[in-house]
Amino acid sequence: MITATLAFAGVAALINLTPGLDTLLVVRTSVAHGRTGGYAAALGIITGCLAWGLATAVGLTALLTASHLAYDALRIAGAGYLAWLGITALWRSRQQGRRHDGELEPADKAADSSSDSSRGRLAAFRAGLATNLLNPKAGVFYMSLIPQFIPHGAAVFSATLLLTAIDVVELAIWFAVLSRAASALGERARRRSFRRRMEQISGITFLGFAANLVLADHA
Repeated sequence: MITATLAFAGVAALINLTPGLDTLLVVRTSVAHGRTGGYAAALGIITGCLAWGLATAVGLTALLTASHLAYDALRIAGAGYLAWLGITALWRSRQQGRRHDGELEPADKAADSSSDSSRGRLAAFRAGLATNLLNPKAGVFYMSLIPQFIPHGAAVFSATLLLTAIDVVELAIWFAVLSRAASALGERARRRSFRRRMEQISGITFLGFAANLVLADHA
């Protein structure tokens, strides 16, 4: 079990470090709302991963591959949510574009949005949780990867939870590093033009992820 655990930790680390939707969400939220916002988004993603890991342990994720209807329903819902995130980001960039590009964001306003707004943190948490839970590929990932590292004769339920815990710990460390770096960048680059470009890039990328989810075949 020790050998299998170490092997899984290495593979999971490589996958977690690969840029994707979760990385984009944490970086974008950290730049726009500071470190606490990024942490909140990361916590939402990690909570979703824990849910998928538990579902895998009890066999529920098998429904995603066994039922075309269940997979497609979750896929379309996830694509719709990502499209909404993309359109919202583009709308914000348009609103910011009406102001002077060279103008700086007030420091007190940035501080308020990053550390004092519990509503903003809650929204970031919900976004992280929803993008993870509404992505059927996340469930298929756990169902297809984790069983490969469970040794023959090991207790499937406890082994699955152990490997899930390893994955989420690695994610937590990686997201903490990302959030700190992105929030520091956001604090240094407080020009509205920078934030507007960030929203534009995020919006287009979210829409791209949504299109990819819509066009994805059933796993």
